[in-house]
Amino acid sequence: MPVRLKPLSEQVVVITGASSGIGLVTARLAAQRGAKLVLVARSEQALRHLEEELNNAGHEALAVVADVGDQDDVRRVAEAAVTRFGGFDTWINNAGISIFGRLTHVPSEDHHRLFQTNFWGLVNGSLTAVGYLKGRGGGAIINIGSALSDRAIPVQGMYSASKHAVKGFTDALRMELEEEGAPISVTLIKPSSINTPFTRHAKNYMPNQAEVPAPVYAPDVVARTIVYCCEHAERDVFVGSAGKMVSALGHHAPRATDVYMERALFEAQQKESDAPEARGRHDALFAPSEDLSERGDYEGMVRETSVYTKASLHPWISAGIVLGVGVLATALLSGSRRA
Repeated sequence: MPVRLKPLSEQVVVITGASSGIGLVTARLAAQRGAKLVLVARSEQALRHLEEELNNAGHEALAVVADVGDQDDVRRVAEAAVTRFGGFDTWINNAGISIFGRLTHVPSEDHHRLFQTNFWGLVNGSLTAVGYLKGRGGGAIINIGSALSDRAIPVQGMYSASKHAVKGFTDALRMELEEEGAPISVTLIKPSSINTPFTRHAKNYMPNQAEVPAPVYAPDVVARTIVYCCEHAERDVFVGSAGKMVSALGHHAPRATDVYMERALFEAQQKESDAPEARGRHDALFAPSEDLSERGDYEGMVRETSVYTKASLHPWISAGIVLGVGVLATALLSGSRRA
């Protein structure tokens, strides 16, 4: 059965991890496009402020405080969407957290907690969404993976492992739904380094402040990609050419990539700081943040767009660029010959 997704203005969209970073930017953008929203996060204060902000601006939003790692909480989110809006059309699994530090330096309880959110939270959301979307006639599940879904890096080893697991689960779910003819699109979005409060919220076992490696993109680039996939059935999308490059290098030259990362990424993922909380919050895995922030503290250049991602979503742009270059080259060659 073909997948037919509604215009965003006719959709009810569930967003987990909606109180900060990519989830927060996506919520505000989707609301501007006319979607009704179910906002999900552990951060009650921040979530209520966002709900009030959007409703006061004339949008329709419902806040549901929940821990996605808890199956009962996730079922309650779906029930709240049905009670308030009659159901939902797109479910975005965005909630996530990271740990910075060598795998051998991190307690096992932290490793387990990270997987409970990043992997099992996404599994809970996806399987719950499938049950409801089948009865509603279809829709979209959008899972936020990472460029690290394809290529692991040191210092964020367990985060990389969780995103590998997210990719495996998402690909398997997509195939099973396609085989049975369920009209549900399953999209995996793989962002590169993004300037969100990611490092502030991560648990940090390094001696210095955590940092995301360059190049770094704005969360708006991811949000625009997510919103596009609410209306268009895409298999997977890299956000930022850097992520695609890392994936390709890891695939075609794995040993050389290992050596490069061993030499560069231990230093690139930390920076010295005199700030009192330079090493990050130590309860980030187990307690929510209430700061309602879109962006992080990255001090270098932040890329506000990605030509690569835009071209991958709109192939006619790529074709137009190639055609334009070809016409220009032909004109220059022809002029040179006449001269």
